[in-house]
Amino acid sequence: MPKTIVVPPGTGIPIAPFSPGTLADGIVYVSGTLAFDANNDVVHPGDAAAQTRHVLETIKSVVETAGGTMADVTFNSIFVTEWANYAAINTVYAEYFPGDKPARFCIQCGLVKPDALVEIASIAHVGKREA
Repeated sequence: MPKTIVVPPGTGIPIAPFSPGTLADGIVYVSGTLAFDANNDVVHPGDAAAQTRHVLETIKSVVETAGGTMADVTFNSIFVTEWANYAAINTVYAEYFPGDKPARFCIQCGLVKPDALVEIASIAHVGKREA
């Protein structure tokens, strides 16, 4: 099946061998996204809400570059470093998904950089397009 790599304008170079997103058969798969700047430094250290907003804006950019909207997101995988941040993360999350919510799971784990507090990977159904 053909796939299209999705890289929003202004995206920095990833810290590992991956693409920000992949579009295949009308489905966008957004890589695990952290609150990184263009140099892969963590932004908003210690602020789970601000990091969540940054992450979701990045995911929104990938989905929109592929031709969709956040309303097309059907599934999110959420990774948090501390349950103490769960409420702040959910408050921001609800702003980006105000209506029917996507399916999701959330686990507590370590992330790739110590100052990162949240990581989210998404799946969105944007309709079939030619690769």
